Amino acid sequence: MNMKLNIISSDLFVQYSHEVNSHVQENFEKLHDSELSIATFSFYTSVSAVFSSRIEGEDIEMDSYIKHKRFGAHFSPDHTRKTDDLYEAYTYAQTHKLNERNLLHAHGIITRHILQQAQQGALRKGNMYVITGDGKIEYVAASPATVPAEMKALLKGINTLLKANLSFTEVLFYAALIHLVFVKIHPFEDGNGRTARLLEKWFIAEKLGPKAWFIQSEKNYYTNHKQYYTNIRKLGLEYDTLDYSQALPFLLMLPQSMALP
Repeated sequence: MNMKLNIISSDLFVQYSHEVNSHVQENFEKLHDSELSIATFSFYTSVSAVFSSRIEGEDIEMDSYIKHKRFGAHFSPDHTRKTDDLYEAYTYAQTHKLNERNLLHAHGIITRHILQQAQQGALRKGNMYVITGDGKIEYVAASPATVPAEMKALLKGINTLLKANLSFTEVLFYAALIHLVFVKIHPFEDGNGRTARLLEKWFIAEKLGPKAWFIQSEKNYYTNHKQYYTNIRKLGLEYDTLDYSQALPFLLMLPQSMALP
C-alpha cells in the first residue's frame, strides 16, 4: 500500500499479517447481536461500556449494568453515570461518521461527569504525565504545544485510511495502531483510554460495517489489562522517543478479541 500516513506507520504490517490467525475473519463474519438486545438496549454496547469503564477503575459489574440498563433496576446514580455516558458515546458513534468534529463530541459525552464543561471535547493545554499507583512517572505524553499538530496528523491519516481500499487484516492493524497512537498523544485532560478504545472500534465499523460493534475488544483488554498496559509501555517513557517497532504485541491483542465467546 502506497499511502502517506505520516504518524500512522505501516512498517509492522507484514510481520503482523503473518501472526494473525486465518480464522479471525471467519470469526468476525459469524458475529451477531445478542438475544438480550432490544430497540432501546444493546447488549454489546453495554459490554463495551462496562469493560472500558472497568479498565479505568470503575466499580461496575456486567450483571448489575444489564439489570440497570435493560430491566430498569435502580442503583445509585454515582454507580452508573460514567458508564451510562460511555454507553451513550458508543451509541452516538454508531450513527455518526468518524471525523474530527464527531470524535470531539463523543469525548464530550464520555467526560460529562469527569471533566469540567470547558475541557469536554477540548484538547488539553497542560502537560500530561501517566502516574503509577506508587507515584512514579510511567509515561510523559506529547507536550501541549505539539498536541494540535499531532492530532491533526493522526486525523489526516485516519481520513486517508477511511477512503482507502483495505483488506480485513489491514483494517484490524490500522485500527489498533490508531488506538495506540491516540493513547500515546494523550490529547485530553482525561478520558483518553475510553476514547481510544471507542475510536478503534469506530474505525473498524466505518470499514467493515456494524458487526464491528459486536467485537468484545474492551472485554479482552480488561481481562488482560496488565498485559494491555505492559504492551503500551513497551514503546518507551517519553512521547518524543517512542519506538513503534515495539508495537506488535499491542497490535495483536485486537484479533485475539475475535476468539471470545
